[in-house]
Amino acid sequence: MPLNRTSSLAASRPAASRPAASRLAASRPAASRPKAEAEPAVLRARLKKRLRHFTLDVDIECPAGGILVLTGPSGSGKTTLLRLLAGLDEPDEGRITLGGEIWLDSAARVRVPPRRRGIGLVFQEYSLFPHMTLAQNVAYAMPAAADISALLALFGIAHLAGARPAGMSGGERQRGALCQALARRPRALLLDEPFSALDAATRAALRGELLRVRERFAIPIIHVTHDLAEAALLGDRILSINHGVADGGWFAEQAAQRLEEEAALRGRLGPRGAGIPPTREGVPA
Repeated sequence: MPLNRTSSLAASRPAASRPAASRLAASRPAASRPKAEAEPAVLRARLKKRLRHFTLDVDIECPAGGILVLTGPSGSGKTTLLRLLAGLDEPDEGRITLGGEIWLDSAARVRVPPRRRGIGLVFQEYSLFPHMTLAQNVAYAMPAAADISALLALFGIAHLAGARPAGMSGGERQRGALCQALARRPRALLLDEPFSALDAATRAALRGELLRVRERFAIPIIHVTHDLAEAALLGDRILSINHGVADGGWFAEQAAQRLEEEAALRGRLGPRGAGIPPTREGVPA
């Protein structure tokens, strides 16, 4: 079963009280918006898919305005699960719904194609087109009437609107990829280790920005990470997947092991980590 970290979700604010950037998702006339956007919707999935070494068999649930973190060993089915939710792969059996809308029902032979699910998807690899500027990349995904500058400002990269990806840092490119995903006004956001290739300071900054996205856009967010601290900081719920199935004890076991390692390191270095003579290998004796 998923681990609950906190049950509190970001409350929706009246449109008039939100900053301009936060009104991006509400800029369409109400009559033109899909019904699922009018009210908070829960993304639910029950999926089964036979893989090479095991069968992925999971149930998930993520409400609008919530972050469900998926963690677990490498190769346990987390990325496959995201691809199934996005419609890029097809399960052997299962059902996916967002609110009252059915995206997949294998028993009823219903399968909504990826382009009609309205999902934003961000991978570890940067998804920006190298021949386009940042603004052009974001505009490529945006409706014609949308405000590009407001979305870039939300991530603090408005000053890079005219830059191409080759001239941007890894953190700036990943912020651009998140802007690109949100420019589509997604009804759910799927993130597959988007911060793993970044330095610690940039990861910390992007975690804060993701929490602001959760508050302002109020859509279900499913985030894959191997970083235990990141999972604890971001997840309203944490689901550990091990060999294709939910493993309720995995996260606690890994966290306990990490705390033991950190305690050993602190004991070796002392209170200030100084004054300990190194051995010939450069490791304190």
